[in-house]
Amino acid sequence: MQNNITRRFMMAATASVALFATTATSALAEGWAPQKPVEMVIMAGQGGGADRLARMFQAIIQKEGLSRMPMLPVNMGGGSGAEALRYLKDKEGDAHTIMATLNSYYTTPLRTDIGVNIEEFTPIARMAEDTFLLWVSADSGITSLDDYVAKVKTSGKDWKMGGTGTGQEDSLLTAMIEKTFGLEMTYVPFQGGGDVAKNLVGNHIDSTVNNPSEQMGFFRAGKSIPLVAFTPERLVQFPDVPTARELGHDLVYVMQRSFVAPPGMPAEAVAYYTEMFRQLSELPEWQKYTQDESLEPAFLTGNELQAYFLEEREKHRAILAGMEDGSS
Repeated sequence: MQNNITRRFMMAATASVALFATTATSALAEGWAPQKPVEMVIMAGQGGGADRLARMFQAIIQKEGLSRMPMLPVNMGGGSGAEALRYLKDKEGDAHTIMATLNSYYTTPLRTDIGVNIEEFTPIARMAEDTFLLWVSADSGITSLDDYVAKVKTSGKDWKMGGTGTGQEDSLLTAMIEKTFGLEMTYVPFQGGGDVAKNLVGNHIDSTVNNPSEQMGFFRAGKSIPLVAFTPERLVQFPDVPTARELGHDLVYVMQRSFVAPPGMPAEAVAYYTEMFRQLSELPEWQKYTQDESLEPAFLTGNELQAYFLEEREKHRAILAGMEDGSS
């Protein structure tokens, strides 16, 4: 009798494992599937928007059974993402490594000779375009863009603008703000956007251009104030915050949230990960997150995504050249 019960238990357990594996991969590309845990490289430090977003993706993939093997987030933010880019290049042909990108995907190879050409990487999926706002601490006394410009002009280089890395999105947008308004600030780089946000509300820096998700907790707690959005239209979550364009300044800047793979990833692996992210992009949990955190859903794959990357690289090449001209 005991043997029969044991035998039934083992059969049921085996059936449960088989059902989970079938559920996890049934709607994905048939044939190839990962045979070991997949490294999800994040080209930024812990706590920022890129890190939180990648780890949220990892959690959703696991919860929804979108991969038969787990995703393992690994932060490689050194050298404004150079560490991650070199690592991915050296993984040529690997089918078990993907990388979460941001705009340093373009700017770091343009600024530094690290032997990386992004044309060689394999595009997987763009999930969204992230937005930027100008933030100050709630106790700064600043409530408008005009107030901000006046205060910075008075403070000069004593004014500290915090941001992630150097030559990355935050420093580029800071340079664009300086050029537009004739300002000169001291830029203070941090490892990730989470550190930037904490240092603003701790009054160690005077302003930031954090993504909404990086400041949202402090904003909801009444500790930080958004002054202006660098978007074509007002953000749904910040209906009272004007855009720079509304105020007469053509300052628009977004950051892509995408995934790429090493050069030469096998086509069947590319199809698997592309389908995995396509399914994720359609989930209500992801759609709600984009609305709550002011991201613009923008799913794109394949050759169209590669063309987008190369077009954005040229835009950032021009921005960097303008920064160099302004400093000479």
